[in-house]
Amino acid sequence: MQFLIYCIQHTILSLKGVVIQWSQKNAAKQTWVDRFLNTIETVCNKLPPPAILFVVLFLITAVIGAGLTSTGFSLTNPATGKAVVSQNLFSKAGVQWLLTNLVKNFTGFAPLGLVITMTMAIGFCEESGLLVALLRRSLKNVPPGVVPYLIAFLGTCGNIASDTAMIVIPPLAAIVYIGVKKHPVVGMMVGYAGAQAGFTANLMVAGTDSLLQGLTNQAIDAFLGAPGLFAVDVTCNWYFLFVSTFLCGAVIGWVSIHIIEPRFPQYEGSEEEALLEEVTPLEIKGLHNAGLACLLYIAIVILGFKMQILSKDGVTVVGSLMLKGLIPLLFFLFSIAGIVYGKTTGKFTTVKSINSAMVKQMSGMGAYVVFCFFCGQFQGLFNWTKLGTLLAISGANFLKGVGFTGIPMCIAFILISAFVNIFVSSGSAKWAIFAPIFVPMFMLLGYHPGFTQLLYRLGDSPGNCFTPMSPYIWMILSVAQEKYMPDCAIGTLISNMIPIAVVLQIAWIIFLVIWMTLGVPFGPGVGIALPAGVL
Repeated sequence: MQFLIYCIQHTILSLKGVVIQWSQKNAAKQTWVDRFLNTIETVCNKLPPPAILFVVLFLITAVIGAGLTSTGFSLTNPATGKAVVSQNLFSKAGVQWLLTNLVKNFTGFAPLGLVITMTMAIGFCEESGLLVALLRRSLKNVPPGVVPYLIAFLGTCGNIASDTAMIVIPPLAAIVYIGVKKHPVVGMMVGYAGAQAGFTANLMVAGTDSLLQGLTNQAIDAFLGAPGLFAVDVTCNWYFLFVSTFLCGAVIGWVSIHIIEPRFPQYEGSEEEALLEEVTPLEIKGLHNAGLACLLYIAIVILGFKMQILSKDGVTVVGSLMLKGLIPLLFFLFSIAGIVYGKTTGKFTTVKSINSAMVKQMSGMGAYVVFCFFCGQFQGLFNWTKLGTLLAISGANFLKGVGFTGIPMCIAFILISAFVNIFVSSGSAKWAIFAPIFVPMFMLLGYHPGFTQLLYRLGDSPGNCFTPMSPYIWMILSVAQEKYMPDCAIGTLISNMIPIAVVLQIAWIIFLVIWMTLGVPFGPGVGIALPAGVL
């Protein structure tokens, strides 16, 4: 007996030693990427809660603005030709601005209304059980390895609806990931990265194309001194961005599978068992009724577009009321689908039960509302002090003075745009400053203005997914903490988004160089070189 006990003890000690050696070996095998991302996550997780963080940023902005004002620092805005001077919050004008704009900064904070509106709409679908039933029926035979690429691709295409994609796609992507036994927070990040990092790319011409093209033509007209003498079309980057949509889907999907997913544990959630169940006949009937209701609603919207109620210039989609009013249209679409499904399956029996579904969804938005209040104050002050404009002009002046030519100059322009984008998230605001500088400068060097615009867009896109200046990353954090990962922190999101941004930026630059080498046009009639006779 003693011999048997000795053998058991010896075996346990041996197994313990093997486990320790295995753990040490795996710890030693941790790559430098993992160590780097873990460091970023640790540092970012030490940041204060989002509301307090933006209070600190508010105070820092106020101090910097006061310092620049006291020194008389100014820069000339090439878009207007006027001097840009910082504003001082600690002055009579600053106090007046704060007292008259405190409430406006909050109520006028655009993401607040967008997120709350779509949260209520998606809430109908979620509380009624529509989303779970739809995913159980549609994802039954979908290979899990395909899902990240599909979500990234849909997120990239979804940016035709501008900010709508950043609000709608991540929560839906989380449910899709649960359905294929993947971590929902990873799904949210992939959907968000598709909509944000891939914001430049799309299969169709989007509103952003029209907006930036208008600013480019203004810069051309100002430089040539003859309006209409030469202009770029809204499709000037379309060929390149069309193909880039597939590039974004492939890169974001690959990074998520090989870098992000291994950093997350196996998700254990109460919804997994429900997703594995077969769809009942009553649920199928609910799905059919909801589908018919949606088709009828879409037909009415299309009819309104054809009757020019929702259109612009007869049939133009870009810039139309249908595109500008996409959030309300989607609100009604999701609401109709959720309510019809809930009524069919018996989930919604009275008006009171429908109201309860909205209240339940909104009950988890308290932290996001608090964040919006302080983030709105920070963004309002950042714009009022003109620090964003000064930063953009400084970056443009630096690039103008480095003296690069050829591909190095193009890459430098992309990287400067990417750096400024971390601090100033509005792409049109930056291009309004950059275009009057770089469009003429590149034209004098023989480059097409459409090509210059494309370079800017490639730098303006990937960093969108990890910059803390975007209010939508805080929305992702709020939803992740509320539903899937209570201990999730901002460092978790930023550290896992950075690889997506970096790899996509590198891949896009390489893809651009290959495209330039092949001499393929970037859009109809748009190449690298400026057409002869323009200058």
